[in-house]
Amino acid sequence: MDDYVKFRPSYPAEIVEELRNECGLDGAIVADIGSGPGNLARLLLPYAGFVYGIEPNPEMRAAGERQLADAAKFKSVAGSAEETLLDESSVDLVTAGQAYHWFDPERSHREMARILRPGGHAALIWNTRLNDATQFLTGYEALLNALSPEYLATRHRDTPITQMEALFEPAPMIVKSFEYSQELDWEGLKGRAQSSSYVPTTGEAGLKFLEELRALFEAQQVEGTVSFLYKSEIHYGPVSR
Repeated sequence: MDDYVKFRPSYPAEIVEELRNECGLDGAIVADIGSGPGNLARLLLPYAGFVYGIEPNPEMRAAGERQLADAAKFKSVAGSAEETLLDESSVDLVTAGQAYHWFDPERSHREMARILRPGGHAALIWNTRLNDATQFLTGYEALLNALSPEYLATRHRDTPITQMEALFEPAPMIVKSFEYSQELDWEGLKGRAQSSSYVPTTGEAGLKFLEELRALFEAQQVEGTVSFLYKSEIHYGPVSR
């Protein structure tokens, strides 16, 4: 969990500006669903009136509570996308960072519509690693495919665009994307890799993965770092009740 908190990617400033300019983030009561360790909530708090972090996983929720322990405008809630435990018409904005693909579409859509006030917005946000953008990223993807049996089964799956559009109908869903990157030294790369649940971290498999990862790092590093490149996407719009 420590690696997850420390090394998982954040989101570019443009995402927050989009939320401020188009979704009424400033002063808003926000339900950040699937809030995990608080990576997105941390970016929202300087502008929001209040943020509820909705997280069903106890370990993730506890990590978020530790990270945001000093945030007076944050409250952790042991709810889910389908049952947030929030009151009807109690929030102005719903966000989901790197989480929507785990939601039950119909039930979560109903719940978002229930907790949003009239005119409220939802924003679904992802970082997608650009697997073939550089030699390093191509090599990293090959390493996962070769040495991580769980990778293909657990990696982020594409969510049908029509499924997301249904949340916003009859209004159109707006989609924008931005570039984002992480610059990582060896310790950062090791932590970033091991923050992924599908990466082997123990026994012979874990040692083999680290050995191959170190070799990839040494071959591709420039002045002691490598870059993880992402496409950060935001899908947003008003939600009708």
